[in-house]
Amino acid sequence: MHTIENDRTRWLALYVLCAGMLMIVLDATIVNVALPSIQDDLGFSQNKLAWVINAYMIPFGGLLLLAGRMGDLLGQRRVFLFGLAIFTTASLVCAVSQSQEMLVGARFVQGIGGALSSAVILGMIVTMFPQPADQAKAIGVYGFVASAGGSIGLLLGGVLTDAISWHWIFLINLPIGIAVALLARRLVANPDGIGLSAGADFPGAVLLTSSLMLGVFTILQIEKWGWGDTRTLVLSAVSALLLALFIHRQATIANPLMPLRLFRSRNVAGANVLQALLVAGMFGMFFLAALYLQRVLGYSPLEVGLAFLPTTIVMGSLSLGFSERLIMRFGPRTTLIPGVCLVVVALLLFARTPVDGNYATDLLPPFLLIGIGVGTSFPAIMTLAMSGATPEDAGLASGLVNTSMQVGGSIGLAVLATLSTEHTSSLLADGQGHLQALNSGYHVAYLIGAGLAAIAVAIAVFVLRSPRPQELPAPQEGQPDPAFSEAG
Repeated sequence: MHTIENDRTRWLALYVLCAGMLMIVLDATIVNVALPSIQDDLGFSQNKLAWVINAYMIPFGGLLLLAGRMGDLLGQRRVFLFGLAIFTTASLVCAVSQSQEMLVGARFVQGIGGALSSAVILGMIVTMFPQPADQAKAIGVYGFVASAGGSIGLLLGGVLTDAISWHWIFLINLPIGIAVALLARRLVANPDGIGLSAGADFPGAVLLTSSLMLGVFTILQIEKWGWGDTRTLVLSAVSALLLALFIHRQATIANPLMPLRLFRSRNVAGANVLQALLVAGMFGMFFLAALYLQRVLGYSPLEVGLAFLPTTIVMGSLSLGFSERLIMRFGPRTTLIPGVCLVVVALLLFARTPVDGNYATDLLPPFLLIGIGVGTSFPAIMTLAMSGATPEDAGLASGLVNTSMQVGGSIGLAVLATLSTEHTSSLLADGQGHLQALNSGYHVAYLIGAGLAAIAVAIAVFVLRSPRPQELPAPQEGQPDPAFSEAG
């Protein structure tokens, strides 16, 4: 009876952690469909409007690795709850914002809280579910939340913006954040961390975070400055130098933030790179397809959310009920390859959407294909990415997965949006019609996203290997540690 009770508590704890993750992932996309309303209300220019999203993504992507390591050192539940408190408080400030500066500043703080909370969740899940079969199920739930959360955000953002106002996309976080914090204190175990004396490497954290934030900022400014501008070149060089200094430091100090031994595992390195490429294309698709539906086809915010609903449903049914069985039966690598191929096909189909697109024939097929592809591939990626991590590195590996996902997503989105806008601008300058120019710009981004996903297929085929039994958390042949899919 005691075992049954413990098992029930574990699964309840999983759902609580995933509810927290869902709230954080939602905030990356829930604002997308509300952007026109926010722009009208607070008077943002088109160029500055992107900062409502970027102010969240930059600290989020930049701090995940440090946050994951802090979980190992201080205790994962403690870091999770601290991040949740910051995130929930910042959500309230976002909701009551009356100026551009107040909203963008609160979004930045929200991103810090989101990084602290989300970076440790995967590590906690892997620790709670050491048996491969249970772990595959648990990571399926997590994979659904992390991958489908973006499309759920589009639907929820549309409903709240249409029915009430954009302020509610932030207010809704308050009751969820408070409930998750109270339940997590009751249900989630609170083991001590290994202690700060084991090394937090704050100088390394400053180097890495500065490099990532500066890199994303530079890409986002390219549309305004141009590729060959002195500012673009200098800041890119500084970002690269900071990253090089970080890697050198990790190779030479006793207690690194990111032990480079993690990357000796083909699966850890390969799965993280693969995820970053895949997510770059996927984030670009979510963002630009939402714009296509609103600006080209004239959909309302609610209609945009409903248009993405089939993707969410397919992703959810596969991640939650089917992918774990595929991983247990065929192994994570064999499950992954067809899924990533479907994402390539979906992005190529998006690249032929016409100005007068029909939902049933032009949009539903790629929406379904991307749902199938992501729903089967993300849990497999996570499994592979975590299969090379020791228990002491679980928080770090979890942070790394999330980092590759968020950095891939934010940099990928910045690059794709910039190239899309540049192409549209050049077509408008050549006298092409507004809608046609917009649509052609989106097509360029989809094609580049398909190219990135095709490279991900090559990595899956030529780099990844099915985990050996000793790499798995429990002695059951070939089964993955499903925790890494998302960040690659």
